[in-house]
Amino acid sequence: MSTAVNPWLRMGPCSPEACVEAPAAVAGPVQRLARLFATCLVLLAGIPISLAMSRSGGVRRAEITKTWAGLMLRALGLRVEITEAVTPAPDEGALLVANHISWLDPLVMAATVPSRPLAKREVGEWPLIRTLAAGSGALFIDRDRLSALPSAVATIASALRAGDTVIAFPEGTTWCGRGMGTFRPAVFQAAIDAGAAVRPATLRYREGESTSTRGCYVGEDSLLASLLRVAATRHLVVEVTIAAPVRLAPSELRHEARAALARIAEAQVRTGVIDRHEEPTGVSAQCSPYF
Repeated sequence: MSTAVNPWLRMGPCSPEACVEAPAAVAGPVQRLARLFATCLVLLAGIPISLAMSRSGGVRRAEITKTWAGLMLRALGLRVEITEAVTPAPDEGALLVANHISWLDPLVMAATVPSRPLAKREVGEWPLIRTLAAGSGALFIDRDRLSALPSAVATIASALRAGDTVIAFPEGTTWCGRGMGTFRPAVFQAAIDAGAAVRPATLRYREGESTSTRGCYVGEDSLLASLLRVAATRHLVVEVTIAAPVRLAPSELRHEARAALARIAEAQVRTGVIDRHEEPTGVSAQCSPYF
């Protein structure tokens, strides 16, 4: 199916060759091996934890997932810095939408906010990852079939009505972090149907004070190559900036509402990406934040 007509499938312009830069500081061989070994231990420990979480309530499951995701990021040597405008009520679910840079993003968001991630149906076919994703309460969606869209929206809306926070990346693809794509409106319908707020979040990977592309996962990149880059990078930090909830007034709840919500959320996230952007050297111009 063409990506031009499927709101779940997108193709970004970034590639490892054009966008990934050398690290500002390289981790030594011993530190790399220690990080990879610790990551394997946390990954394996997640299996019995996930099986136990399948019998836990939503709140407890989300809190355990938050702790586990934080340990995984720490094992990889990644530090998370969080700025949150407003802390929602514990029983208030929200659709948390962010720009998409890496396979690390769901872990980062899970370590930031007790939540349930969206996951591609294909993830449910990977034996180890399937167990971990199911234990975290992931909501699986089929992005290959446009006909599955109403069912996916209904599933997300049901989770939001139950008070869960659901993490989504509406670009539908990853960018290197120096720019971002357009938010597709489909997932925002779930927030409208559930009467839930939308919370925009900006992700930025950096080394020192400069934006870093070391954590990205783009184009024809492989998961192993991305993992090894992260493990080899010292002082890699990811900033998470969560904006105040966005709601439409009842008078605005019309058929164009989801597109309006998508535009508002995208504008807030894009402002965060552009405001912190430094003009790169040796990085493809197609990844301009103004794309």
